[in-house]
Amino acid sequence: MGVFGTAWDALTALVGAIMGLLPHLLHHVGLLGGAVLVTGATGNVLFAVVGLVFSIPLLRRLHRRFDSWKAPALALGVFALMFSLSAFVIGPAISNGDQERVPVRTVDPDEHEGHHG
Repeated sequence: MGVFGTAWDALTALVGAIMGLLPHLLHHVGLLGGAVLVTGATGNVLFAVVGLVFSIPLLRRLHRRFDSWKAPALALGVFALMFSLSAFVIGPAISNGDQERVPVRTVDPDEHEGHHG
């Protein structure tokens, strides 16, 4: 593995770490600001775009390996199917479809600072 490969691995590790920290960091946007970004239609579109962007290297490798756009197209189809299943079937099923009665959690500033120490 050359310098480019090592740099690419470091970059993908950094992106993975950022994506892992993102849910925690979003609650600093505000009580509802972070939730707005990752729920409902906005969250579905956001995660669909992120998923597509991060699948580009895989799609390029599939294209090079099979020397055709059929394999990447099939992979995108599977991605769209699984994403749709998650967003439109599993998500609503686990949320009971009752967005009206979701309790709003208030955070005590002293308690919030405690997990940053």
